[in-house]
Amino acid sequence: MDVVVARVAGLDVHKDTVMAAVRVPGANGKRTELLKEFSTFTGDLLRLREWLTECAVTEVTMEATGVYWRPVWHVLEDEGAFELRLVNARHVKNLPGRKTDVSDACWIAQLAECGLLRGSFVPPRVIAELRDLTRYRKKLVEEHTREVQRLQKVLEDACVKLDSVVTDVTGKAARNMIEALIAGERDPVLLAEMALTRMRPKIPELRRALVGRFNEHHAFLARMHLDRMDSLDEAVAKLDAEVDRVIAPFSDAVVRLQTIPGVGLRTAEVVVAECGIDMSRFPTAAHLASWAGLCPGNDESAGKRRSGRARKGNAALRSALCEAAWVGVRTRDTYINAQFRRFRRRFGAKSEGKALFAVAHTLVVIIWNVLATDQATYVDLGPDWFQQRDDTQAHVRRLVRQLERLGLSVDVKPAA
Repeated sequence: MDVVVARVAGLDVHKDTVMAAVRVPGANGKRTELLKEFSTFTGDLLRLREWLTECAVTEVTMEATGVYWRPVWHVLEDEGAFELRLVNARHVKNLPGRKTDVSDACWIAQLAECGLLRGSFVPPRVIAELRDLTRYRKKLVEEHTREVQRLQKVLEDACVKLDSVVTDVTGKAARNMIEALIAGERDPVLLAEMALTRMRPKIPELRRALVGRFNEHHAFLARMHLDRMDSLDEAVAKLDAEVDRVIAPFSDAVVRLQTIPGVGLRTAEVVVAECGIDMSRFPTAAHLASWAGLCPGNDESAGKRRSGRARKGNAALRSALCEAAWVGVRTRDTYINAQFRRFRRRFGAKSEGKALFAVAHTLVVIIWNVLATDQATYVDLGPDWFQQRDDTQAHVRRLVRQLERLGLSVDVKPAA
């Protein structure tokens, strides 16, 4: 194959070592290959950078291996003299029986010099920091949900059926009842009187639900769960403040994204954190949808399509947009709602998840257009968009044929 990049380096990155293979022009038009191994300590990575500079390397390619590629990337990125490329590990698999660190590094360098590798999206540093914050916040929110479920389990074990009466066992009134149980109060009448506002009509039912076998063991566990939830709430609040600070330069994009049905503040923050606001990295909306894992898969051979299953893509963005789709389809008189109903008719009532996934794909296309064109706001196409595009006469002919099959004679006249 033709050599596209004259001076290229391939790095096989591990936790403790980096095997570097450099391919440069040699004598008689042949290619020369240089090999060197480095430790992943910062000092040795600086020596790697100096060696690549001495070899006049212009492009460095490495495969994505967990988080181990990040220190190498950051050290080489600071130099600014290399074009860095991070590639999917599945795209650089070597032939079976040739698996060594040396052969892997050489193979990456050979593929890179021929231009056969496609680089993955690596966000700018500020977006990467924002991504760390939003992903960690989601983990803490999920952990908070698990603690609530553990608290409900303790109450069930104590025969206290509080969650059968109230919607949220962490609400103000329910929290006061649990605190009183922990403090030693067992009278269901006094406990039920702690109900507030709309919970007051449920007092007779609360008296029945609060009769149980709550003892010191349950009190200890409930105290631990409540304290853990409080600490998680405090940590999430700190993360919210830090996200607000880091995302401030992109506040305009966040505001514009929130004009899309179903996209709230938290979803808009996730979108900015995962894909940034520079859509030049994604030539079309289809590229962004593929990267997010929100488009059908393509597996065709010999004229037969074997599977249309979507690939995983960016899990955080995909999850956030699927949640946003659930909210968006419940917004009346919108294009999103009309499209969901149309997909649900096409796929069937039992394939609501498939219809929702298709709506999430629509959301990612809308997001690309809003960010790529710097639209001031999202312009909804309206709930009658599909009706306007339908062939009315074809629909009339189809209905007439259905009635004629039933043995009826149909005379179609326009309404007055």
